[in-house]
Amino acid sequence: MTINNSSSLTEEQIEQLHQKLFTFSEQFKMEMQKVIVGQEKLLDFLVLAIFCDGHVLLTGVPGLAKTLVVKSLSYLFHLDFNRIQCTPDLMPADVIGGEILEESQERRERAFRFLEGPVFTNLLLVDEINRTSPRTQSALLQSMQERQVTISGKSYELTPPFIVFATQNPIESEGTYLLPEAQLDRFLFNLEIHYPSMQEEIQIATMDHRFSEIPVQKIFTREELLEMQYLSKQIPIAPHLVEWIVRFVRATRPSEKLNKMVESYIEWGAGIRASQNIVIAAKARALFSNRSTVIQEDILLVLPSVLRHRMIVNFIGQSEGITSDHVISELIEQFAN
Repeated sequence: MTINNSSSLTEEQIEQLHQKLFTFSEQFKMEMQKVIVGQEKLLDFLVLAIFCDGHVLLTGVPGLAKTLVVKSLSYLFHLDFNRIQCTPDLMPADVIGGEILEESQERRERAFRFLEGPVFTNLLLVDEINRTSPRTQSALLQSMQERQVTISGKSYELTPPFIVFATQNPIESEGTYLLPEAQLDRFLFNLEIHYPSMQEEIQIATMDHRFSEIPVQKIFTREELLEMQYLSKQIPIAPHLVEWIVRFVRATRPSEKLNKMVESYIEWGAGIRASQNIVIAAKARALFSNRSTVIQEDILLVLPSVLRHRMIVNFIGQSEGITSDHVISELIEQFAN
């Protein structure tokens, strides 16, 4: 079954999806533990992003199995997977593809043929996105927002789902380009990946990482995942919770003058898309938790990851070691009481 904006699921189909989702969380963690040690919070958020059909920015030092995680997710959901290794000389055509001139041997005619780039996939891993030029970074903007690319005035649709997982190294600045705010706003989540615990690192040290193939079992088909994404959007959220989300997002803007810490340390707050993404992510979290409606716990869980990259700390805040996470924690304490 293919889901589109005008279609709806029958009660029987919804019941079948709920039954499968009931055991999904346990099955998912069991399969991912075959290749990943720890990182349970990260895995939960990546699944939420897939259910939301949202892009993810992964921030962490090299060697924390980011590629292995994303590739394993593609196996679990029967999804196509491509990877782009970003370098300063990477061109837009290396991402989205381009037209090549071909000559027909039979007709002796020349014609242009579009050659698809790696963006034509379901899960796209963009490694070290901040190492490529702004021109190439902008090549991803249309595909991330509209799920299509335009070459020579002709648009090409991307097969749903299309989700970008982009990584960036937080400890290197030489030879990197800051992501523009317009592109950062396209990411549903900004997830920080930390080092594993001592016991987890001991376990990792004894694992065999020379997998000829990812040893995970496929749980959902691509069609079932599209149905889950549709079902996630149907989860109800109370009007007073939507109002609370909007008030919270508006409080991140210094011009609103709703919080002293925001006024002192934030240059620009979160935009309108932040409120939309919090609602979407909270709905997916409720579905993932086998609940039929959104509760405040769902909202509080996704708030930091949705807002982290949408709040720009000013020079004073940077000099004092203040991060957007510090400000978000202050706002949660103010609004949750």
